Amino acid sequence: VQLVESGGGLVQAGGSLRLSCAASGSIFSSKVMGWYRQAPGKQRELVAAITSGGDTNYADSVKGRFTISRDNAKNTVALQMNSLKPEDTAVYYCNAEIKVRSWSSWETKWGQGTQVTVSS
Repeated sequence: VQLVESGGGLVQAGGSLRLSCAASGSIFSSKVMGWYRQAPGKQRELVAAITSGGDTNYADSVKGRFTISRDNAKNTVALQMNSLKPEDTAVYYCNAEIKVRSWSSWETKWGQGTQVTVSS
């Protein structure tokens, strides 16, 4: 099972983008799902995360601008990014804790990453 992201691209400052992430195969369940980002020369950092119950956590730098959501039935997670700034430029990675079968162990999966570039 792989996580497949879509929705990255180039946008001007102040614009919006929506990132989506879905599992490539069927899974039994997922716990926390989230988005991380990594800018050139910087460490990967948490952008936003959401539990299966809908509790959310955001990095201070994106609060009020980004919204994370998930569809538990489809095991998908999305990130709506508004009022984008040049400093949001990074590769964005989807992350999820999943269980492929009811008897499987929990696994942490990462997507391949999608580039988001915000021009000034």
